[in-house]
Amino acid sequence: MSAGYNASLAEALGPKSSFGSALWQLGLIVAGAAVLTISAKTHVDLFAVPMTLQTLAVFALAAAYGMRLGVATVLLYLVEGAAGLPVFAGTPEKGIGLAYMMGPTGGYLAGFVVAMALVGYAADRGFGRNPLKLGAAMLAGEAVILLLGFLWLAIAFGAEKAFAFGIGPFIATDLVKIAIAACAVPAVTALLIRR
Repeated sequence: MSAGYNASLAEALGPKSSFGSALWQLGLIVAGAAVLTISAKTHVDLFAVPMTLQTLAVFALAAAYGMRLGVATVLLYLVEGAAGLPVFAGTPEKGIGLAYMMGPTGGYLAGFVVAMALVGYAADRGFGRNPLKLGAAMLAGEAVILLLGFLWLAIAFGAEKAFAFGIGPFIATDLVKIAIAACAVPAVTALLIRR
């Protein structure tokens, strides 16, 4: 593949014609939204708070897709959820649509958009080929997700409860998810793209 060294994995592997590229990108966006849905429904119950594989999916998609495709993917996912499709963790049991999005997870969902942009931007700059640089970008994205989640929860429940239930239980497991994504995407990129 002759795509520039700094291209994201999705861009480097995609067709070069305009029509083919548009179909490729549309397919990736739809597939990525499906991955986000599946990751939201995949529970890893280690602590008092239910955890999913969503942050792993957000970071892996951002690193593989780059900023534009990544943000389009997470926005499609949010639009699907806002329209009432049961794409989020806890849906339809805990509500659907905008009512669910305005609940306790609203800050995290907003954080996904910012983190996807941040990590995707780093991937577009070639960080997707270096696990340490990519991991640093993912840590920054994680900080944004946790900060927005914390602020959202603090408004409703106070800062102490927001930290205890919205930050603390996620730190260790999210660091593991970051390590997996930061190692997996460069490995897959190295296998698929010859420099």
